[in-house]
Amino acid sequence: MTGKASTSKPNIGLSGSDGLSHAYIQYPPLRCNVPGSSGLFYDDGNKLLLSPTADQVFSWKVGPFDPLTGPNTDSISEGPIIAIRYSLDTKIIAIQRSNHEIQFLDRENGGIFSHKCRSESESILGFFWTDSQQCDIVLVKTSGLDLCSYNSESKSLQLVQTKKLNVSWYVYTHESRLVLLASGMQCKTFHGFQISSADIVRLPRFEMVMAKSEANSKPVLAAEDVFIVTVYGRIYCLQVDRVAMLLHSYRLYRDAVIQQGSLPIYSNRIAVSVVDNVLLIHQVDAKVVILYDLFADSRAPISAPLPLLLRGLPRTGTLSQSSGRESESSDSNVLSNNEAVTYANTWTFLVPDLVCDVANKLLWKFNLDLEAISASSSEVPSVLEFLQRRKLEANKAKQLCLGITRTLILEHRPVPVVARAVNVLVTSYSHSIKTGSYLKGQKPEKASNSVVENTGAEASAIETDVTGKSIINESTRIDRKSFNKTLTVSSLDSEDESQSANSKHNSKEARVEGEVNKEIYVTTGAHDTYVMQSSLQSGQEESQLTSAAISPDEMYSFVFSPVDEEMVGDPSYLVAIIIEFLHSANSEKIRVLRNVYVLIIQLLARNERYPELGLFVLDKILEPSKEVALQLLESGRQNAQTRKLGLDMLRQLGLHHDYVLLLVQDGYYLEALRYARKYKVDTIRPSLFLEAAFVSNDSQHLAAVLRFFTDFLPGFKNTSDHNRYCRILNEMNSSMTV
Repeated sequence: MTGKASTSKPNIGLSGSDGLSHAYIQYPPLRCNVPGSSGLFYDDGNKLLLSPTADQVFSWKVGPFDPLTGPNTDSISEGPIIAIRYSLDTKIIAIQRSNHEIQFLDRENGGIFSHKCRSESESILGFFWTDSQQCDIVLVKTSGLDLCSYNSESKSLQLVQTKKLNVSWYVYTHESRLVLLASGMQCKTFHGFQISSADIVRLPRFEMVMAKSEANSKPVLAAEDVFIVTVYGRIYCLQVDRVAMLLHSYRLYRDAVIQQGSLPIYSNRIAVSVVDNVLLIHQVDAKVVILYDLFADSRAPISAPLPLLLRGLPRTGTLSQSSGRESESSDSNVLSNNEAVTYANTWTFLVPDLVCDVANKLLWKFNLDLEAISASSSEVPSVLEFLQRRKLEANKAKQLCLGITRTLILEHRPVPVVARAVNVLVTSYSHSIKTGSYLKGQKPEKASNSVVENTGAEASAIETDVTGKSIINESTRIDRKSFNKTLTVSSLDSEDESQSANSKHNSKEARVEGEVNKEIYVTTGAHDTYVMQSSLQSGQEESQLTSAAISPDEMYSFVFSPVDEEMVGDPSYLVAIIIEFLHSANSEKIRVLRNVYVLIIQLLARNERYPELGLFVLDKILEPSKEVALQLLESGRQNAQTRKLGLDMLRQLGLHHDYVLLLVQDGYYLEALRYARKYKVDTIRPSLFLEAAFVSNDSQHLAAVLRFFTDFLPGFKNTSDHNRYCRILNEMNSSMTV
């Protein structure tokens, strides 16, 4: 692993932690300094960083990246090392000793054998292990490819298949399972093979574009000028054209290789990384990095070129002391000025998101600053689409999306602008539901690395949660509070209107309200218990999700509800935004949280827009539910028509128990009795009706209620309620006679 020299001097000032950047490396790095090391090698098949010595090889697992991880060691024999890789099951170590020999070491029994080229006219350019069913290892030679199987018993390689080609050099990534073989005078003619577990696919031969500098000068393409990258499961080949100062992009299909356009470059030395499906083009000489998101089919960069920053580097004398492994290794991880330099001359970039400082024996990992990226663009829908596709920091991306949407509404941006932003979030959630990647604890499905068919169908790397939070029960919890508030207000209003009544009459009203309240608590108490359990379960689900998709539940809880609390003035703007959200949800056939409808009712009632509220109900913009009906009843305290809409909705939903209770509360106990008999509502205690009749101070009504229960409720004559209210009725008749 050898770094290419850069012509410009290192700029230590760029390694500070206070500058603006969209990409950064995080302190501490992984230190891989081994005395007597003959160099550093990267095994991308196993994601191992290897440092061999004369008789040992040290290996660090770098996937996932942990800067505090320690090395494992294996014994090897002495000799030169050109390349070294572990088999994919890590049982065999293959070491290329020369251009004609590869040595194999069995880690289990220590057996060693060597494989040499049969002809002196050919040489081994390199090798890689595969998970193909046809072969175990591929040798890349100047005469083509040798696909071989490893035989541990005979300690030999058995040739399975040969691909005869003239090869100048090659590039390969285990991530794509693709090897590109360069040939020709300018090394611009390529043959490609994808050797995966499914099949061995041969791509059509293609040539790369190269500009001419002079009439008689033909530039030669080098291996460091070609990159294989995998983005959103799609395989691209990127080629540096130093004469034209362009980075050409090729999309690789099974049956075609199509040039996708070109990106400008500003440096003679270019490196490419991929972080969370975002393309990082390192302009090494210029010491800046440019970010591209190829999913959008746009060749415009995500942002302007900015330096790569080193973050978290402790200042001299301020190195924090922590516990565990970190404190033990803190002294050794302090960087010198030479080590704390971005784009150093000795940097070697590794697929897909690592860089190794081969001189200082440090390994860094590239990261994206999503907050800086989102703040650098004024195209809000594009920013939200970008954030929704992020997986590595899905929680941060989700919080940024929620914050951006809240800010748009609080700043009273034009409704169409906010509507487009909301539609991005709804569409993203809908897509994740359809792909089934929002299930609890489910990791995002890895996009296939196979060379895809020539088709326009693409898959977005987004996940969402199908189950989400409990909509019904969260709505029940909120609306129970609202309904209790309604009952309290009703009681106070009745008390104000009847100031001339005696205290006995007021106490009778209070008893009736208390009984109705008790009934409502009984019917909703079980829901509250379930709501608490649902909230806990939802919190656990959120901790397991790796998706930035935002559910309707989260839109209500973290956008609409907080905005309602913060906004001042006419709430009609927020209503318009929520209506746009409902339109997007309806077009994607997504079920909306009932609290959203409740919030619309509250906003319209707060502005006394009762006619519009009535139209929303009649036109089914507000989906009928118990929660919506109860909110209509509360808001209808100041508008009889709105309250009637709430009662009608309860009846239409078949919520006969609640409907009867509310009729009793409003004083229509006789009508409530008839309704209860018609729909066989037997869950309400007779004492509620009897107490309401008593409160009315009408002996005829009390007698009618008593007669109803005596005739239609078996055994009522033997209850204490019958005896009590018969006595009260006699007292009322006696007082009237007197």
